[in-house]
Amino acid sequence: MTAARSEHEAFMARALELAASAYALGEIPIGAVVVQAGEIVGEGYNRSITDLDPSAHAEMVAIRQAAQRLGNYRLVDCTLYVTVEPCTMCTGLLVHARIQRLVFGAAEPKAGAVQSAMKIGELSHLNHNFAVEGGILGGQCAELMSRFFKERRLQHSLLKKKRSQT
Repeated sequence: MTAARSEHEAFMARALELAASAYALGEIPIGAVVVQAGEIVGEGYNRSITDLDPSAHAEMVAIRQAAQRLGNYRLVDCTLYVTVEPCTMCTGLLVHARIQRLVFGAAEPKAGAVQSAMKIGELSHLNHNFAVEGGILGGQCAELMSRFFKERRLQHSLLKKKRSQT
């Protein structure tokens, strides 16, 4: 394993810990960390339900924290690690924040806006592009999401069944 791969896995492991925090709150289990010069400068997990804020995605929370800590909304020399490929809103945020590199775990075939459903970062009219590497601890990231949604479907099914019996 290369040193870069090992470093990627260490930061993604932290993002997975954060995703587990979201899971425990009943939030979609996505975690994110912003890294500058080998140090975490921002971290977050999905909090949309908890905060009653549709923009409180893991990436948004981590980038806001990093910007406050660094005293700059431009994160030109930072890498964002996130457990799942970002959505459209969060990919736009990466462009505006001038993130240097995105490293994600699992692809998001339905809503991923980096490589899967859309490729926003490749739009020629954007004033910033960022490097992308996917699949870091991808199996673990995907498994957490799968387990979460399987449990949600089961809960929904049981609730529906209970309602039909009354």
